[in-house]
Amino acid sequence: MGAGTQNSLKMVRLLLLYTFSIFVHGYNAQLTSHPNIDEKSLNHQFLFPKAKSLVLPNPSDYFSSQLLSTPLPTNSFFQNFVLKNGDQPEYIQPYLIRSANSSFSLSYPSQNITSALIEQIFRADLTISASKNLNPKQRHVISSYSDLSVTLDLPSSNLRFFLVRGSPYLTFAVSGHTSISISTVHPIRKLSCDSSFTKYTIRLRNHQTWILYASSPIYLTHNVSTIKSGGFSGVIRIALLANSDSPFEKILDQYSSGYPVSGSATLRSFGIKYNWDVMGNGKLLMLAHPLHRRLLSKADSSVTVLEDFKYRSMDGELVGVIGDTWELETESIPVSWHSVKGLNKKSIPEIIRALGKDVKTLNASNISTTSSYFYGKLIARAARLALISEEVSYPKIMPVVVQYLKDTIEPWLNGTFGANGFLYDRKWGGLVTKQGINDTTADFGFGIYNDHHFHLGYFVYAISVLTKFDPAWGKQYKNQAYSLVEDYTNLGPKENKYYTRLRCFDLWKLHSWAAGLNEFPFGRNQESTSEAINAYYSAALMGSAFGDADLASIGSTLTAFEIQSAQTWWHVKGDNKIYAPSFVKKNKVVGILWSRKRDSILWFAPSERKDIRLGIQVLPLLPITEVVFSDTAFVKELVKWALTSVPKNRTEEGWKGFVYALEAIYRKKQALKKVKDLSSHDDGNSLSNLLWWIYSRK
Repeated sequence: MGAGTQNSLKMVRLLLLYTFSIFVHGYNAQLTSHPNIDEKSLNHQFLFPKAKSLVLPNPSDYFSSQLLSTPLPTNSFFQNFVLKNGDQPEYIQPYLIRSANSSFSLSYPSQNITSALIEQIFRADLTISASKNLNPKQRHVISSYSDLSVTLDLPSSNLRFFLVRGSPYLTFAVSGHTSISISTVHPIRKLSCDSSFTKYTIRLRNHQTWILYASSPIYLTHNVSTIKSGGFSGVIRIALLANSDSPFEKILDQYSSGYPVSGSATLRSFGIKYNWDVMGNGKLLMLAHPLHRRLLSKADSSVTVLEDFKYRSMDGELVGVIGDTWELETESIPVSWHSVKGLNKKSIPEIIRALGKDVKTLNASNISTTSSYFYGKLIARAARLALISEEVSYPKIMPVVVQYLKDTIEPWLNGTFGANGFLYDRKWGGLVTKQGINDTTADFGFGIYNDHHFHLGYFVYAISVLTKFDPAWGKQYKNQAYSLVEDYTNLGPKENKYYTRLRCFDLWKLHSWAAGLNEFPFGRNQESTSEAINAYYSAALMGSAFGDADLASIGSTLTAFEIQSAQTWWHVKGDNKIYAPSFVKKNKVVGILWSRKRDSILWFAPSERKDIRLGIQVLPLLPITEVVFSDTAFVKELVKWALTSVPKNRTEEGWKGFVYALEAIYRKKQALKKVKDLSSHDDGNSLSNLLWWIYSRK
């Protein structure tokens, strides 16, 4: 590949053999097929009753048959490719990708930027298809996927695309001596090639320059908007020349021969190792986003960072990295049941009085909600009371709280709640709810895999606390408890074949997505980072409660990465270099973060309600919250910004509490007075919890 023809015949033979092999057998480096779920195997591990959902899409529409025997991803970076018509774009850094009608479109997106939002604009800069296609309406097929990649086939076109996140090149294989067509919405100014006919430069009227590399000679012609080839078999790579300086093109030339076909991530204690499966010759060139750059191990001599090789991105500048393995390391974090620095002893009597009042409100028979989300928040709120009472050495209320937790949790675990409950969906492989199997909006879409880590995180927290205080109860319900936590923390089929790998967590972006099996033009999204943090923090606590060091490590590590991502992409400091100045000036936290959009609004509140926007990034208030908001200077910015929209009336008092809680980090007396004046509290933020938080400030 590249400018020369040396070893070209050898390359062609290898590539043709490889292309034939993957088309016949499929390529799946990270995941392997497992036997179909049968009734006999169900007896070895607890599963909730089988669901008969009327609202879930059919995965066989887009996934190849050999993938259907394992649980499938429901919050992945390529989810739009397998929903409805499969033709909504997905952002696979640094390009937007759209597949429709046996064609494949590539866009290096521009951005629409205002003070309220930043969004990518999709334009089909290049659209690739077979020149002759007898079945142009045939759907694409996902033939393999892994942590960092997805392989998308256009069967009727003899095209296979290796979509690897962070690759500056689009790579695809062509089989069957197929003629290809590359069209564009921009007029073609010039098409030129080198002497070997393996490198072409495509200059468009919009000032973009794309470079095409072929594994063997390819002969291209063009008119004003379309480039066509003769019959071709082999591998083609296309990259945008993001900078016209000659060193940039030389780098693309130099690393055009080694291409990734998949990428995996191995999770370890407070670290991740990326490994790409590379074909062709030469070293691998990839792109790292800002959080990657910060976490790349300084001791890792196997990679070389090219600081001047950059592509723009709404996630921040993407910088070139040479190497087919990366080591990412994050700082360890304290995962503890109680406050990190301890309580002011003089405050204990006041906290005890508040505990007494809060415990009196606990009455399982008075719970009116049947929502898995709001119910989870209620039991987690009660669990906080138990831990606070332990920390202040006030065991008097413990029996009441423990009994309340048993009365409220057990019906969900043994299936006797009636109005709702957990079920197991075999179609995709995961938990759904009774209400969610008939209604996509019930339980905020839990039945179509929305918000699983949010809802289940609250249940896992409450179960962990109850197990801490009653180990015998925990032993009795351990299998059900693990079924909940593994729905979103399972590491893969070898650990638990009934759940997909890390359902919500994105091992490339290093944070979670919440959107589930919803098709969205802007891809996956997540609103509340703090509830995501709570989910993994709670998993770590469950590991501690059951003496499971592996679960504790997984939970702690995912918590640490989720915090790093929240601080990178949701928290908008004054010196932020990732987002445009006009957005930074008006926003201190992102409302909804999409894979290709940043929004100041929330699902349930306008952008003007800054106090709510901040609150949804704080709740629930926990010991780990101190780690999330460890930058006192930024906390001052946040509180000052949010206080401008705190309503002066008594409505929505609970949201004020979260703002005042952060204010206590640097102005404890003033915050304490405001908290005591509140007439009500959010259901995840009792008065005793607010007092516990404020009096644990040093």
